[in-house]
Amino acid sequence: MNRRIKKAYIFYIYIASILLFSSCNKSIHQATAGLSPLNPANEDLNAGTWKSVLLSSPDSFAVAAPAALTSSSYLADLNEIIGYQKNLSAGDKQTISYWSAGGVLRWNEIMRDLVAKYNLPPYQNSSGTYPIPSSANPFAYPNFPFSNPPYAARAYAYVSAAQYDALIACWYYKELYNRPAPYQVDSAVQAFVPKTNLPSYPSEAAVLAGVTAEMMKLLFPDEIANVQQLADQAELAAIQSGAAAQSDVNAGDALGRQIADLFIARAKTDKAGSAVGTPAEWASLITQAQANGQVAWQSLESPARPPMLPLFGQVTPFLFDSATVVTLRPGPPPSASGSEMGEQLSMDYQQIKNPTREQERVIQFWADGVGTYTPPGHWNAIAAQDFIGQQFSEVRWARNMALLNMALMDAGIVCWNTKYYYFNPRPSQLNPDIKTLTGVPNFPSYISGHATFSEAAATILSHILPANAAKYESMSQQAANSRFISGIHTQIDCSAGTQVGMNVGNYAVQRAMIDGAE
Repeated sequence: MNRRIKKAYIFYIYIASILLFSSCNKSIHQATAGLSPLNPANEDLNAGTWKSVLLSSPDSFAVAAPAALTSSSYLADLNEIIGYQKNLSAGDKQTISYWSAGGVLRWNEIMRDLVAKYNLPPYQNSSGTYPIPSSANPFAYPNFPFSNPPYAARAYAYVSAAQYDALIACWYYKELYNRPAPYQVDSAVQAFVPKTNLPSYPSEAAVLAGVTAEMMKLLFPDEIANVQQLADQAELAAIQSGAAAQSDVNAGDALGRQIADLFIARAKTDKAGSAVGTPAEWASLITQAQANGQVAWQSLESPARPPMLPLFGQVTPFLFDSATVVTLRPGPPPSASGSEMGEQLSMDYQQIKNPTREQERVIQFWADGVGTYTPPGHWNAIAAQDFIGQQFSEVRWARNMALLNMALMDAGIVCWNTKYYYFNPRPSQLNPDIKTLTGVPNFPSYISGHATFSEAAATILSHILPANAAKYESMSQQAANSRFISGIHTQIDCSAGTQVGMNVGNYAVQRAMIDGAE
């Protein structure tokens, strides 16, 4: 297949995949259709000095000096671009326009689509049991990991953090070698993106494509072929746009893939692979709760489904160490048989009997259940929409998304640590008359995941965009309250989760204040 036919094929495969992935989140791409090209107000040329996540130094992975602008190899690169641009089809220009809106944004949208696609609990076996994802056999049904909220938060965090470190290294080498973009070197090369003074070697589009494609091998193993097609498309669009030469792309792709290996190595040892637990560990949770005189949580599905990720609270966080997870865990919920819990259940019951139309709207807006991009994805969508108008550079986009998603992952870790430490039953388990208005999640009640995720996100986003702080806090409160008014959580679940989310979010704020980007 020649390259021109191949790139057209890739584009149409991509469009088909978007139609499939976005069936449950139709607003993802509609909200960003027809965006203007990324045109940063500040190119952040000092980003090579910013604090990275795992990369020990921006030059940890060597990138060879580029060939001279007068070399035969670079002149061949320029001729290749000119040849492409003489024959650009409408589809080619559409593809260039799509990726020119920003690689971090587009890859984040693709990630949200994939999370929604794989956020499907497995069907039960004929025996009445359920298959469990296995890190030892990720291609078996159900795929490991499937995208429930904690796994989704982890996926967003790893991709965003890897992209950020890769772009720090990219910016370091851009400044070091200072090779101008092809449209600045040869007047015969047209610029189909806004002209900037940002050096083109290595290509940031290729760095993002390389690092993301490699991360997907771990996070979405069934999608690596589709993701590689998208990576090829993004890299070719950078060349056809006049922003990068083939040698810029080759260097960027290689750099991105090497940095991805750092994050893949971490992910393989962060304990997520064992977070599903074992039947013996599930049983011990019940025994421990009963030994403490508490009513143990139980699955309300029929047949009973194993608890969701009871050991996710032991996964290694990004923003602090595992010992800090324990210190962030709140005190216990009220006794299931005490008067305080009785009052909480009474409020739940009264609430669900006559919900207003506005309350029903709020419940559905924040539900983020099966087949969606999950609560962490919802906050990614909120952040992305607000970042679009800020004229951030690609590397600042990556930094901001990394801060958000590390906060969301770590919030999930502390939340799940709390849930399974107390193993507290849902309101509808304690009072069967409480009929929830949007399903019953298959894990313990205290503390609310929605509240924890949302306040962690609101806290770091308020630091990044302080003008929007009141909006983010209002949205966080609404997200938390949606779980109370739907009968899924008590108010105590929500208030405790909000406090934990704020505490986790503040760790992201502390990092942001010393990362060199401010």
